[in-house]
Amino acid sequence: MPSTDSGADHGNALPILNEIRHALARLLESGETSVIDLGALPMGPQDEAELLAALGEGEVEATISAGGPSSVRETAFHGVWLLTHRNEAGETLARFIEIAFVPELLMSQAEDVADSAAALAKKLGQAQNS
Repeated sequence: MPSTDSGADHGNALPILNEIRHALARLLESGETSVIDLGALPMGPQDEAELLAALGEGEVEATISAGGPSSVRETAFHGVWLLTHRNEAGETLARFIEIAFVPELLMSQAEDVADSAAALAKKLGQAQNS
């Protein structure tokens, strides 16, 4: 029966850091964003600790409250973002590294902006009629 050592180190921190390096180059060259699903990789707690320590912490952090809290944190490397999605109980559901100028989760969707433009126009119309 195979061992299920929860502290296992699979040696994936360095390959992920190299993948991030290449993704940053693509972002600069073509604007192409990349997402690395940390849950889809064979990573033990030691791998994740090494990866997060290497990435460090940046200057920007945001929390989104929609179906459970999600956090977006810039790493010490501009354009490299750590996204963590949690359920209502605070348990981590998914964790991603996104390489982008701005994480997609923080960008307003076109439909939402259109709704806001219509709502503001309506509000201004009501204010001018008062």
